[in-house]
Amino acid sequence: MSTTQKKKDDQGKGTLGQRLRDARLAAGLSQRKLAFPGCTAAYISRIETEQRTPSRELLESLASRLGVGPRYLATGEEGAEPIDPLMEAELALRFDETTSALELFERALASASVVRERARALAGLGRLAYRDGDMTRAKECLEEARAIDAQADVDPEGVIDTLGRCYSALGEDTQVLALYEEALRKAEDREDFRGRMKFGILLANQLIDSGDLDRAARLLGKALADSAETRDPLPRARLYWSESRLQTARGDHDRAADYARKALELVELTEDNQQLAGAHQLLAHVEIARGRPQEGLVLLEGGMELLGDSGHEAVRARFRLEQAHALAGLGRAEEAASLAMEAAGVLTPINPLEAGRGFQVVADALYELGERARARELYELAVELLSQRSNRYLAAAYVRLAELLEEDGHAIEALGLLKKALAIQAQVGQR
Repeated sequence: MSTTQKKKDDQGKGTLGQRLRDARLAAGLSQRKLAFPGCTAAYISRIETEQRTPSRELLESLASRLGVGPRYLATGEEGAEPIDPLMEAELALRFDETTSALELFERALASASVVRERARALAGLGRLAYRDGDMTRAKECLEEARAIDAQADVDPEGVIDTLGRCYSALGEDTQVLALYEEALRKAEDREDFRGRMKFGILLANQLIDSGDLDRAARLLGKALADSAETRDPLPRARLYWSESRLQTARGDHDRAADYARKALELVELTEDNQQLAGAHQLLAHVEIARGRPQEGLVLLEGGMELLGDSGHEAVRARFRLEQAHALAGLGRAEEAASLAMEAAGVLTPINPLEAGRGFQVVADALYELGERARARELYELAVELLSQRSNRYLAAAYVRLAELLEEDGHAIEALGLLKKALAIQAQVGQR
């Protein structure tokens, strides 16, 4: 028997982890090269060492990249298997091949023979619509997918997470809270600590945005207790991200920076560049809030380098928005205004709160340049976008707009805005 034939025969033996490792080595790939968004090199290592069992969807993705059948990885048995068009579509979406993914999901929806296939196709179309900023279409698809899979114990296509983001972008805060609270309750009922962590953190983030910081802190405390049951660094990193956001909202920027650094250290273990880029962005945001714009700018440049050519346009817009904050802090008002305006245009249909912050940065920069009329116009636009929910940015925008109005002789109108700012500050617990 030849060495090559013996190697092929040996690959059919052993555990799933051993077969994955053998197939990876036969394909000449390192764990890092095999990794893709949603499946890090660290996670592949855990599968190969039998610390994790991959889902069917993940197994299909790995098999496709390795040029073997999912059945072979799962059981060691050879044999031709029909290509799952939904799996192909989900792979295309993961690799940012959006045109191909759209065509495949639409084809799968038209030919779906069982409700579960229809739910997967709708979930994919919903995520694509969300990425394109079509919140109404995304909401319709995701709500239907969720209705089909209402009794499912898991959320493999991220329907609940993305649907919550749609509700938030549309200003439907009540629906966001109800969605995450129901998902958290179901996870608690089935004693699913991973689900409790995921939906507890999502709910906490929403509560931070709406100003209910005490309840957010309680939820994050419970998530911290659940995190002791997992060795996966990503859930704990997300927990630290949320703790950093909570401390930023409370005005404790030093503690926020500590949590952001902890998140960055954990994400570095995963070798996932997109997650790592996000951790750089979070720490940059905190450093800018601490009055260290140069440090923030360096972190953002590192994060953009990690993104490379990957990443959706909205992700890049968020980086440009933070870069605008840093440049404004360095006195480079014209550059800040240009970047923030560009970022806000991308983010307006996806996340009005972030877009409002962008216009606020532009207004601040123009105010410093002495362009008062244009600054006032953009503060008013920022207020319009930010007023979908009470938040500290809205309070700040009211204050700056009130200053402009008072300087222009509109004292009564300015006083009304200052009263609104005080009411919002009281609501979100800000001094």
